[in-house]
Amino acid sequence: MVRGALFAAALLSVLTTAAIVLSLLRETISFFGDVPVGDYLLGTKWTPLFSGDQQSFGVVPLVTGTLYLSAIGLLIAVPLGLLCAVYLSEYARPRVRRAIKPVLEVLAGVPTIVFGFFALTFFTPVVLRDFLGISVNQFNALSAGTILGLLVLPTIASVAEDAMSAVPASLREGAFGLGASKLQVTLRVVFPAALSGIVAALILGASRAIGETVIILIAGGQTANLGIDPTQSYQSMAAFIAATSRGDIPTGSIEYETIFVVGFTLFVITLTLNAASIRLVRRFRQVYE
Repeated sequence: MVRGALFAAALLSVLTTAAIVLSLLRETISFFGDVPVGDYLLGTKWTPLFSGDQQSFGVVPLVTGTLYLSAIGLLIAVPLGLLCAVYLSEYARPRVRRAIKPVLEVLAGVPTIVFGFFALTFFTPVVLRDFLGISVNQFNALSAGTILGLLVLPTIASVAEDAMSAVPASLREGAFGLGASKLQVTLRVVFPAALSGIVAALILGASRAIGETVIILIAGGQTANLGIDPTQSYQSMAAFIAATSRGDIPTGSIEYETIFVVGFTLFVITLTLNAASIRLVRRFRQVYE
C-alpha cells in the first residue's frame, strides 16, 4: 500500500510538471511565430507592453536583472549562511543549537511579502538613505538584493548545517587525535566531508533567489535595466510575470504570450541550474558507514 501511494504521488508530480511545461511550450511556440528567436534571445530592450515602434522583446535585460539581483542576494547569504552553519555544527553548545536552529527554520517560512514591504518602507529610506547616506531610488537593486539575501540565508544555513552535522564523529576524533585544532578540523575535515551537502545548499539557495517574485516586485521596481548600478530599479523575470499577469491584457495577444515565454525561459534556467547541482553533488558525494 505504501509503495502504491508513493508511486501515485510520483506519477502525479510528473504529470503535473509535464502539463505545466506543455502549457508554457504552446504559448512559447505561438510567440516565436510573431517574434524571431534571435530578437528575443539577443535583444537588449524589453518593452513588450508598449505599442508601435517602441515595442521590443529582447529578454537580455530581464535575464541580467534576474542574475544581478540574485548575485547581490547570494553575496550576502552565502558567507553568512555558511558561517551560521559552521557555528551551529561545530562550535555551538547543544542548548544554543536547539534554540537557534528552529529560529532559522521559522525565518525561512516568513511570507516574502513581509520582506518586500520591509525593504520598501524601512531598509531603503531608513538604512540606506538616512543611516548609510546612500542616494538610491525608492525602488532599487541594493535594497531588493540585500533583503533577498536575508530571505535565502536561512535555507543555506539550515541545509549546510544538516550536512555538516551528518559527518561522522569518528572523523573529528581522529583529527583531534593527530593534534589538529578545532578550526583545522572544521576546515580540513568536516567541511570537505560535507561538501556535497554544502553544494546542494548553495544551489538550492541560488534557485530560491532566481525564482523569487514578491521582494523584487515590491522593492526592486518594474524597470528592465541592462546596467549594474545598484541604486537603480531592476526587474526580474519572475517579477515581470507577476506584474504583467495582473494587468488587463487580452488573452491570445502577443503581450499575453510574453508571460509564458518568459516563464519558459525561467524554467530552462532553473532546470539547468538543478541539473548542474545534481552533477556536483554526485561528484563530491562521500558515503560513510
